[in-house]
This record gives sequence, structure tokens and C-alpha cells, in this order.
Amino acid sequence: MSTDRSIVLFDLFGVIARHQRPGALEMMAARCQAPTEAFTTAYWACRPPYDAGRQSAPEYWTAVLRRLSPSMSVDADTIEELRLTDIDSWSRVDDRMVAYTQSLRDVAEVALLSNIPSDHADAFLAAQPWLHNLDHVAFSGKIKAAKPSPTAFHHCVVAMRAAPADFLFVDDREENVRAARATGMNGHVFTDRDELAAVIDAWLPTRRPTWK
Repeated sequence: MSTDRSIVLFDLFGVIARHQRPGALEMMAARCQAPTEAFTTAYWACRPPYDAGRQSAPEYWTAVLRRLSPSMSVDADTIEELRLTDIDSWSRVDDRMVAYTQSLRDVAEVALLSNIPSDHADAFLAAQPWLHNLDHVAFSGKIKAAKPSPTAFHHCVVAMRAAPADFLFVDDREENVRAARATGMNGHVFTDRDELAAVIDAWLPTRRPTWK
């Protein structure tokens, strides 16, 4: 079922925003006096509950540090330094993609669904005012559900009072696009802006009724 609306639902990192700043993991590992490989493993292994809003930043960073070494000293200053470095490492956007998403609002509704911890989301919203112009913004740490969980996509459907078929979901991770399609959304694996623009240009006319 469709309500004949056109909603382009964007992922954030790897599509509109840049992936993590190069060298950031090495910097944080050095702060912990840990090998980069071990730190990177702990950083990502502990991430899912933080992304999904089931852990606070101090709880996440304590888990990372304890995974590196159960006897490692964990203090509030170290955690805050790591937290701020981490937020900064995910703060870059692709200005051309930001402009493109804004231009789409002339022909479609535009929304966002991103896996991002709650405190990161607060920082991003403060630094990127264009986010407030979108029709809906869903951050995993705020909605308590992270992609590829169907719950994350269902949140957007309910929040926008739409049908799954009204959405074209755009993400750079194929597993997330597969999950969106499984809920009834349309999906596109992002590679670059020009290819995406062609896909959207082809999709939008199918959303318009033909009057005779």
C-alpha cells in the first residue's frame, strides 16, 4: 500500500556526512596507551548498545577500556576526552550532498535515519542547522533502535504517517538497504551523488498519478 507520497530517506555517514576522520582511532588508541588494532576492535565491538541508546557515553567508554584491560584505570577526564575526540571524528559533512538534499525538498519530502549515539546526535544537530529543515530526523540513539533492525525503519513510517512504499531509502551499506526493502521500502545503495540523482529522477515520476 502507498499513499502516493515521495519520501527520500537518507543515511547520514557515508552519504551526506563523511566517514570517521582518518587517524582518529589511532589518536584515541594512543590516549589509552593501547595498540591501534586492539583499540579498534574494542571500539566497534562495544558500539551497538551505545548506537541504539541503551548505553550512555560513560558506560560505553568504560566498556571499551575494560575490554582493552580489565585492570585499566577509568577516570572521568579520560572518558570525556575520548568522547569529545570521537564526536569530532564524525563531524565532517559533504557540502555538495548537503546542498543536494536541500534541493530535493522542492520535489519530495526528505528525511534522515542514522546510526549515531544520542550525545553525538546532539552535537550534530547543534553544528548542522540544515538538519532542522528536513521533514523528519531519526537518530538511533534517540529512537532506541539502530539499522538494520526493522524497528528503526518502522519508526520512520509511523512518525511520518506514511506507508513503507512511499520511501526511497539511501544508504552506503548494502545490508541496511536490504533491511529497508524487507520492510516494504524502496532502496538504493549509495556510491556517488550523480548516480543517486539519476535514480531519484527516475523514481520520482513513478510517484505521480497520471491524469487523463
